[in-house]
Amino acid sequence: MTDAARLEADQPAAPLNPPARPSLYDRFARRLSEDARARRLYRWLGPAVVLVIAAVLRLWNLAAAHDLMNQFDETYYVKDAWTLLNLGYEASWPAGANESFLSGDVNVFTPDPSFVVHPPLGKWIIALGMAVLGPDSGWGWRITTALLGIASVLLLMLIAKRLTRSTTFAVVAGLLMAVDGLAVSMSRIALLDTSLMFFVLLAVLFVLRDRERTMTRIAQTVAARYDGDTPPSWGPVLWNRPWIIAAGAALGAASAVKWSGAWVLAGLGVYLVVTDALARRRAGVLFWPTDAVRQGLATFVLFVPVALVVYVASWSGWLFSSGGYDRQAGSNPLQSLWIYHVAMYKSTAGITSGHSYASPAWQWPLLWRPTGVYYHHDALGVNGCTAPSGCVDVISTMPNPLIWYAGVAAVLYLAYRFVVARDWRYALVLTGVAVTYVPWLFLPERTIFQFYTVLVLPFMLLALTFALKDIAGPPSADSYRRLTGQRLVLVFLVVALALSAFWYPIISAMTVPYDFWHLHMWITSWV
Repeated sequence: MTDAARLEADQPAAPLNPPARPSLYDRFARRLSEDARARRLYRWLGPAVVLVIAAVLRLWNLAAAHDLMNQFDETYYVKDAWTLLNLGYEASWPAGANESFLSGDVNVFTPDPSFVVHPPLGKWIIALGMAVLGPDSGWGWRITTALLGIASVLLLMLIAKRLTRSTTFAVVAGLLMAVDGLAVSMSRIALLDTSLMFFVLLAVLFVLRDRERTMTRIAQTVAARYDGDTPPSWGPVLWNRPWIIAAGAALGAASAVKWSGAWVLAGLGVYLVVTDALARRRAGVLFWPTDAVRQGLATFVLFVPVALVVYVASWSGWLFSSGGYDRQAGSNPLQSLWIYHVAMYKSTAGITSGHSYASPAWQWPLLWRPTGVYYHHDALGVNGCTAPSGCVDVISTMPNPLIWYAGVAAVLYLAYRFVVARDWRYALVLTGVAVTYVPWLFLPERTIFQFYTVLVLPFMLLALTFALKDIAGPPSADSYRRLTGQRLVLVFLVVALALSAFWYPIISAMTVPYDFWHLHMWITSWV
């Protein structure tokens, strides 16, 4: 071999990945790390822009559908809210009440009580909007739901910031929820599920605040009790946990909107007990399982009674009036309330009638049957329609398909990552998914709908945010890996935004040609 050939053979192989210039985001992040003023501005400006987007999509033309969604429960909740505001309890309405209400004659209700199957807080929230703006249009009966939908985007960003420790990915989580069709459409109609989602997210934020405070206290207290190398037998029983009390109050409010909030109360209660137990084990407490039981009893006292108090307080209008349904059934108001609840439970357990949009819970991850809550069709020439196929106004509670299916995949990915890494953050997100979805799997005979997943959606988006963060690459990765990963994330977000824009007209009751609506029916079961 010649000297030249030998020299060439000794040269190191070219790197598999060519060196790359740091990505625009990495250069931006470096600038933020060096400029405290720019960092503070970004922490406020990023979330603020997302909130503006969320507000525009939820408030624009909010009263477009001047209807009470006869096929779904807006027709009941709005009228129930109005009688709550006037009588303190839900009253009955005569035949043709919807037409009278929509024409402006809103006081045709009777003093006779109406039997309802949901607690009153969600309807009181709807009533608040009508008290301020009046019952003359959808602005009055939908505004509070829309505002809570916007606030839920803020709560999700606060939660994501604490979980990911990244302003950028908190903004990503908020942006995905701000533009998602399910979240937007459910904020534009007077149903109860957005109010339920708001209180659940509020409770999760409070649980996170408690964890930040409590884990350190347990570790420090146990460390102070060590006798040399001998660990203490017992850890502290912590009673000073105001964030747990706040979380219990929030979940009491959630349960006062819909009883499914109680599933979240139970699930987060178990999460608190388990995390307390693991914290004591890590700190070295000798009898940590028994110690966790002691703390669990204290946590129960802090967490559950306040939820019950808030729940009962939501019935104040019924308790302090005399005309509510079953109000005189018992010897005292609380006994009457119990009798009423037994009747409510029996009624909800018997909701098994067929419905064209019914979708059992096992279908939800597949997005097999999204719910159409409003549909209006005008032929050519009617109401200014110029489309040969006619014009339609539609409100479909349709999630962004890309975000939805990616979110389902991300939940499975996060479950795998939890098995590998045992990260408490993954456990909290998976707990949220479990308590908002799994119970419905055990009610196969119930008539339920895809739009119930608006409560699952925030936790799916948190899982998706973690997945996108992993795709973008850790800070320790080389420039090529970071650049490639961040480009993939950017492409995903751009396509997701484009799809949200494409779907927005048919989740917001915009008047569009029938052919444009039909273009969105990618699967025959979506029609």
